[in-house]
Amino acid sequence: MTLFPETEEKKPSKRPLAPTFKPYDNRQTQVIFDIEALIPEHHVARVVDEMVESVPDELLFSHYKGGGRSSYHPKMMLKIILYSYSQKIYSCRGIEKLIKENLPAIWLAAMQQPDFRTINEFRGERMKALMDELFEAMILKLIEEKYITMENYFLDGTKMEANANKYSFVWKKSTEKWEATLKEKIQETLEYIHELTPLEAGTGEKETEQREEITEHHLETVAKEIEEKVETLTEEIEKEPETKIRKEKRQECRKWKKPLKLIRENFLPRLATYKEQNEIFGDRNSYSKTDKDATFMRMKEDHMKNGQLKPGYNVQIGTENQFILFYTIHQRPTDTRCFIPHLEKLAATSLPMPKTVIADAGYGSEENYVYAIGDEKEPRLDFLIPYGSYV
Repeated sequence: MTLFPETEEKKPSKRPLAPTFKPYDNRQTQVIFDIEALIPEHHVARVVDEMVESVPDELLFSHYKGGGRSSYHPKMMLKIILYSYSQKIYSCRGIEKLIKENLPAIWLAAMQQPDFRTINEFRGERMKALMDELFEAMILKLIEEKYITMENYFLDGTKMEANANKYSFVWKKSTEKWEATLKEKIQETLEYIHELTPLEAGTGEKETEQREEITEHHLETVAKEIEEKVETLTEEIEKEPETKIRKEKRQECRKWKKPLKLIRENFLPRLATYKEQNEIFGDRNSYSKTDKDATFMRMKEDHMKNGQLKPGYNVQIGTENQFILFYTIHQRPTDTRCFIPHLEKLAATSLPMPKTVIADAGYGSEENYVYAIGDEKEPRLDFLIPYGSYV
């Protein structure tokens, strides 16, 4: 008796077995009759396709003049761009590569292959012109499908850093300070010129009256008159035979050339620069040289951890049921000053105004409350905005 009965050991087969594989031949001709069947049911490409197809053709066709060579269909162009954005591909060359290699993109493009220049032209010109109308059409479609109601409008803002040099700032206070200093120097130079001699006989009182107001036109007039004076002295020097008198005239000519050089090479260019900067500022206190629309703001996400000001924009977004209903981009760093412009732009669109606006205490101010209430004859909207010292 044994615990384990004896069994005969199986001997391995002496015949070698060949490995087996599924058929594979990438040189064989293959035909795909329906690319759409290869796209998963809940793929983002299907969402993009359905969204763009719901846009009326008239809205897209109105941005084409007609005639000439046939253009790619705007719906196809919109689909491939929006799908590429969903895949975090933003460059035109990247989009061109995607519609050649990515199956969902190939399906959206219907196997058409616009090059990167065509994509760039559509995105930079046509899409830029129709984007606002397209966005409004999509929101109206969501209202029609009852995904949103526009009754409760949740408003909040976020600051987005601009793609600009962080150290290319221009400050309004500094510009005003240097402009005031420059005008003082110009005033001193003009006084020096009037001490030399009146530029024109009988115009001394007129020039004295203009000393208080320093403008580019005034300086340009003074410079031209000095140039005429210098030319006259130069001609006299060339014709003068006596060395002593010629030397005196050269000294007098140098006295006129010095203020002329200051006006031409220093004063006029700097005045033009400050004028341009003040026009760019508008009601802002700063801007970036590499992105003149960006304003320096404090960002929440500060990688340097020192509260450094960075060029950026204040983006105001209204939402409901996790859908973005409307957005505006502002150059003002505080949400308080963005409330009224945001709602004014919303009122100028074809979208319905919300019944109630809900926002945080950053929007709480007397001016915003008065705007939201409206007047007794025409109340504007309800709001739920706490004030800053709310406890």
